[in-house]
Amino acid sequence: MSNLPQGAGDPTGRYVRHPNGHVAPMSPFTDVWRWHVTMTASILFRVTIGAATVGAVLLLAWVAAVAAGPEAYAKVLACSSSPFGLFIWFGLSLVLFSFLLNGTRHLINDAGKGLDLKSANLMANIAVWGPLVLTVLFWVILFAAGKVSL
Repeated sequence: MSNLPQGAGDPTGRYVRHPNGHVAPMSPFTDVWRWHVTMTASILFRVTIGAATVGAVLLLAWVAAVAAGPEAYAKVLACSSSPFGLFIWFGLSLVLFSFLLNGTRHLINDAGKGLDLKSANLMANIAVWGPLVLTVLFWVILFAAGKVSL
């Protein structure tokens, strides 16, 4: 049984014959849409929101440790200053910068600005790559100032 409609002569396999005999394009949108940096920025913004929720839970645990007393706070501080804890804080600072840049992008777009292709691509690239640059710079400054060490 061929996927091609009778007489179509299309060797690309872009058509499929449904069980009821109806012939339709397999994926009509694949010829129109392709992966774009604005899609990446949009997906990362959604991931950022989820990661910010994890950060909020960690912040709540820190507040609970402060309320529980010096011994509990010392345990949380030791965990936070461990290499794994610093990795988590690095990730959360990446989330913060991503959230700020993506939020700014959305704010500009909601005002009706930056919707042309060139501006949208520029802002999406800033929202995708900017958080990484800002996070590395932030942590380099923290290490250089002696505020954080391994």
